[in-house]
Amino acid sequence: MVSFSRARGAAALAAAGALALAACTTGDQGTPAAGGSGSGGAVKVEQVGLMLQDISNPFFASMQDSMQKAAKDQGFKLNVQDGRQDLGTQNDQVDTFIQQGVDLILINAVDSAGIGSAVARAKAQGVIVVAVDVDAQGADAAVTTDNVEAGRQSCQALVEGMGGKGNIFIIEGTPTTAPQDRVKGCEEVLGKNPDVKVLARQAGKNDRASGLELATDMLTANADVQGIFAINDPEGLGADLAVQQAGRKGIIITGVDGSPEAVKALKDPNSNFFATPAQDPGGMALKALEVGQGIAAGKPPAERVTLLTPSLVNRDNVADYKGW
Repeated sequence: MVSFSRARGAAALAAAGALALAACTTGDQGTPAAGGSGSGGAVKVEQVGLMLQDISNPFFASMQDSMQKAAKDQGFKLNVQDGRQDLGTQNDQVDTFIQQGVDLILINAVDSAGIGSAVARAKAQGVIVVAVDVDAQGADAAVTTDNVEAGRQSCQALVEGMGGKGNIFIIEGTPTTAPQDRVKGCEEVLGKNPDVKVLARQAGKNDRASGLELATDMLTANADVQGIFAINDPEGLGADLAVQQAGRKGIIITGVDGSPEAVKALKDPNSNFFATPAQDPGGMALKALEVGQGIAAGKPPAERVTLLTPSLVNRDNVADYKGW
């Protein structure tokens, strides 16, 4: 096994962003080429760039923690960068990773389609790109939760908790594949339950603040609502706070993630939070690393997208849930 050694052209260097990245760890579809993106044979991954949407979100912090441990155990150099939910920032980060000569980029894109040009630039310079949690246009491979199934589980729990009838809000998310697929799964369930009506739906920013703001607005405009589906736990917990602040009763809320904060809410008798399909963010990042290392060794995955199955956590089984 030999390490990557690439001659970078002047054009590639000129494209590199001016963003200064820390030198070490910090706290649509492409087809994988055998042996990686233009690598020409088996290689050893010695430098990995991990790009996360928002490290302030515990979900992504868990990914960072697992990768830092893997870097220490396996002896590769890891550079973790926070995209701060900004596509331009992630574009700059990709260009700087290219300039630094990383072998593998694990990318958690803030915009699945919008990041495509940056992914193409990385692959043109022989960098392997694996999408994690959400897909990224042109990535060699992707590792995600089965988000359609997560949406199904969350909405099925919501429908059952409402007794099969009533009115709901949907709080959607950013333009990435995971939130979009969760909404698809929810809509499949709603299509089989005509007595459940969607009164309003708005797109948030995958965070608690937008969940609070949007739920507050929808509650103000609608007096008769029994349920809220949020595409992730932060938005769902924000919606829970909105319901409590409004003094509304008889509303249940479901999210997706299985986050520590959601576990606390499920155990709190005063919370309206009802259920959440659990993901494994740390394990997901490690699987993406494994896939990237396999591509580098000339062993791409049998399927471009690896799907991990979520498991529903609710008030009845939360005591048995191991968590992240």
